[in-house]
Amino acid sequence: MRIITFIFFVLFAFPAFSAENKTELSSGQTLYVAIYSNVFIGPKEHPFNLAAMLSIRNTDLYNQLTITSAEYFDNNGKILKEYAKEPILLAPLASHHFSIKERDESGGFGANFIVKWKATKKINPPIIESVMIGTGSGISFVSQSKVIDENTK
Repeated sequence: MRIITFIFFVLFAFPAFSAENKTELSSGQTLYVAIYSNVFIGPKEHPFNLAAMLSIRNTDLYNQLTITSAEYFDNNGKILKEYAKEPILLAPLASHHFSIKERDESGGFGANFIVKWKATKKINPPIIESVMIGTGSGISFVSQSKVIDENTK
């Protein structure tokens, strides 16, 4: 009985041992990242412009990755700009960012990035998120990416 209690304790008291917390390795992904160029404030919902930064962080300790594309889309799904015109190599634990100025209203409230990355073997996927800041108000928040395709090629 003690052994069963011990196993139960180890499996459920320490979630690090559970399969749910296991890091999924990948050799490439396509990710969607929401960008809020503005938010609406007040009873009349006036737009309040925000500066935005897309942050890409290689979380792998030993392997580099390549950012192959970082496309910026507007509220209607129209591509506005390709930010990674050439492949960008990120060394282990290196970071890269792209900025959108506060006065840039081209993306609208539903702007987004589609980011593609690849590696030569399966590695820890990068952290890709956007950070929005309203310099006049002190508003700031983060939006995390969502994997929309696991690139297997």
